[in-house]
Amino acid sequence: MVDESLKATWLRCRCAVNAGLAWLKRAGLQNWSTRMLNKTRISATLVALPLLLAGCDNNENVTSKLLHPDETGVLKVSTRNGSTTYYTDRFDQPAGPEYDLVNRYAEAQGWTVEWDVQFSTAAVLRQLESGQAHVGAAGLTHLASRDKRFTLGLVHHTVREQLVCHREMVPLPTTVEELAGVQIEVVADSSYVETLEQLAAGHPGVNFTETEARGTEQLLAAVFEQELECTVADSNIVDFNRRSMPELAVVMDLSGDQGIGWYLAPGSEDLAVETRQWIKSDGGVAAIAEIDTQYYAYISEFDFVDLNTLLTRIENRLPKYIDEFERAEEQTGVPADLLAALAYQESHWNPLARSPTGVRGLMMLTQNTAKSLGVTNRLDPVQSIDAGARYLAGRYELLPEEIPDPDRYFLALAAYNVGRGHLLDARKLARELGKNPDSWTDMREVLPLLADKRYYPNLRYGYARGYEPVHLVQRVRNYRDVISSAFQ
Repeated sequence: MVDESLKATWLRCRCAVNAGLAWLKRAGLQNWSTRMLNKTRISATLVALPLLLAGCDNNENVTSKLLHPDETGVLKVSTRNGSTTYYTDRFDQPAGPEYDLVNRYAEAQGWTVEWDVQFSTAAVLRQLESGQAHVGAAGLTHLASRDKRFTLGLVHHTVREQLVCHREMVPLPTTVEELAGVQIEVVADSSYVETLEQLAAGHPGVNFTETEARGTEQLLAAVFEQELECTVADSNIVDFNRRSMPELAVVMDLSGDQGIGWYLAPGSEDLAVETRQWIKSDGGVAAIAEIDTQYYAYISEFDFVDLNTLLTRIENRLPKYIDEFERAEEQTGVPADLLAALAYQESHWNPLARSPTGVRGLMMLTQNTAKSLGVTNRLDPVQSIDAGARYLAGRYELLPEEIPDPDRYFLALAAYNVGRGHLLDARKLARELGKNPDSWTDMREVLPLLADKRYYPNLRYGYARGYEPVHLVQRVRNYRDVISSAFQ
């Protein structure tokens, strides 16, 4: 039988060695096959060994001190800042897919959430490992190596790891062999590290560096600014960021579909099982559907020309009208960035815009609508923005108050495009089809049926090109995400 004191000492030594190796890795000595060990840094690690040992005291028992949320009513969650995880919106309110999903889960259990927001994936994992958090909710890829360190939680989406470079890079690599000598930097302790290590094992010319100083979004920005040749990111992160950085080019997929989701602190199997069961329940399925609608479903297929044009016009056109959009928000309550996105969809911020059907101006008002709103000159951008904001606010106010935002605004935008009568027809049809007329997720499926001969003959307002408001809402949401930073 092994002496317990010897076993404890061995565990502490193992922990210290792992900590020392992690330190060396962060110090830039991770590529053992291609560089000499720095004796000074190794000596420093040996000097620090007693401190590493002390930091590992009772590490095996640390998670036992983290009480189950049932006992405290509090779920401790570590996350990281990012567009697909957790961020603060223009109203200084927390938002993000992971933020919303965690809150839905905690609400279902009757718990409150205590948030710990870190800068990097590595920091989130350290919080889990040290027993400072029950859950790591930071878009974590589920890996066999992580399964050994942590407790596997729910999976909420699948992604692919993609190599991203600047589209003007010469030569732009198209094969793994062409990555030899390419400068690649990725987030430390991320799934990308394992992928590139496996790639480098079979292709000795492939090298990369790790960083904990910059997150994935910051590395993508460095590629966009041509300060870095290439990086690796999950496909959902790439989709979000290419809208504001259209010069980013997806060179190749480095993985197949991978599950991303939560990890829990070691020894948290009971809680982990609860998360996996919840995500498959009606509440979990509904939460995912709402999050997809809120954050993902509207992201259209990447259009480099369109987005590049938008970025150019944010610089040279939007400043002329930004004060008017903000003034309209003060007067009507309609968010300024939403109005600006709608105006861009309608006219690309061209006050002289004109359509073949006769709508005119920055907000593309019909003559009748302009007259009803007191507009004397549709080509006057001040009058057009004010009238467009009042008209959209009117569509919003006519909808039932119990419809939550942002769905109420999406439905108001649909009415702005197709007309209130056709929207009422679509809401009635939704009820008949067993759909929720207050949910944009359902209504974006129903609105195109206004052009379906199986349905429109029986509708009060008849035929309508119902796919157009769906397209408009999708485009406006996409534009708004890119434009919003100008209003902060």
